[in-house]
Amino acid sequence: MTGPVLCAVDVSNPHRDDNVLRAAARLAALDDAQLDVITVVPDYGMSVVGSYFEKGHHEKAVEEARSLLRELVADVLGAEANETVRHIVATGNAYDEILRVAGADKASLIVIGAHKPDFKDYLLGPNAARVVRHSDCSVFVVR
Repeated sequence: MTGPVLCAVDVSNPHRDDNVLRAAARLAALDDAQLDVITVVPDYGMSVVGSYFEKGHHEKAVEEARSLLRELVADVLGAEANETVRHIVATGNAYDEILRVAGADKASLIVIGAHKPDFKDYLLGPNAARVVRHSDCSVFVVR
């Protein structure tokens, strides 16, 4: 039995990751694997920045991200597929949380988009590059 396919999307940029989500769904279907979709909310709670937000801001951000994630999956894959997807909202650094969840769930594959390359990460965005470098499972990068 294979582990789940973990697809990482950024709900703060609506529909930028539609092609990433579609690719993950196709790859999960090939092995009849569970599709898990993750988005990561930054953690400002313990930093100096966190003191500028009202109490309960983080919980509101997580709930909003959860709602946006469900809407995104339903829009891209359809309502029926959305019912079988496991929606995950994590808090922290994107690459750390993607790797943590993939390890905890024994994911067989991570699907991630490559966005905004800069000089030091010319071929991959910084999150995708770190996930590729440090993952214990295969990583499929979608352009």
